[in-house]
Amino acid sequence: MFLKHFRSGDLVEVLTVDALYNPCTNEIIGRYHAGEELQDPETFLKSELIFTSGEALPICWLDSHYQERSHRSVAAIAIG
Repeated sequence: MFLKHFRSGDLVEVLTVDALYNPCTNEIIGRYHAGEELQDPETFLKSELIFTSGEALPICWLDSHYQERSHRSVAAIAIG
């Protein structure tokens, strides 16, 4: 799977896809796809990665408490 590094705009090949989907991990192992030579793997923060289309990663991949936060938001709207 390829994502884009938000700051540099370079493509990143995700080598630990299971870590990408796991909301309890903040980092993945990947490598830049730039130039002709295969780059060495490095650690990337998931918060600095986006889809190649420019869309953000799903919140359920980034926040292990996303359901609790969304329930509180819905409850606050219902009360307010």
